[in-house]
Amino acid sequence: MAGLRAGQGLIGRRQHEKPGFRLYGAAVAVARDPFFYRDLGVADTLDGRFDVLALHVFLLIRRLRALPLPGTAIAQAVFDAMFSDMDLNLREMGVGDLAVGKRVRAMWEALHGRASAYESAMRAAETDALTAALARNVWRGAAPDGAAARLALLVRAQDAHLAAQSDALLSGQAVFLPAAAATRQPST
Repeated sequence: MAGLRAGQGLIGRRQHEKPGFRLYGAAVAVARDPFFYRDLGVADTLDGRFDVLALHVFLLIRRLRALPLPGTAIAQAVFDAMFSDMDLNLREMGVGDLAVGKRVRAMWEALHGRASAYESAMRAAETDALTAALARNVWRGAAPDGAAARLALLVRAQDAHLAAQSDALLSGQAVFLPAAAATRQPST
């Protein structure tokens, strides 16, 4: 962590654990919305749920990194909370100790790859880039008709909604938009 003297890193990290875990909890709550699985056709499996969760964690981390200090530290705490939870969940599911580390690392790499693809797509002027990135990652390229475009609308709406929550995010509070309402196409 830049700007911290030796010995302060762990203390600084602990200071941000609580808001990080609360923000991660908000992402978990929104990722459990049946809308993603019922209406958008995301597979209601460990992988499908991971993809929806990873997308919302990406949005939180993206916003936190754009904020002044301690934004980046809290972003790291959200990331840490996610992978602490992944480790615990795999163990509770009966995955052996030797395999947990490999599975968590694969999830970490998956999140990193998705975040990179989503970030590039969010910066692109055309919405097709985000739609394509979501179809490729969330549905492995086989998105139901219109589902990836609807999810892209949601991602952009959530990103704008989180942008208005700077102070709340820094204190560990996030409010996500209701998914169904945010994916409706505007009337023309």
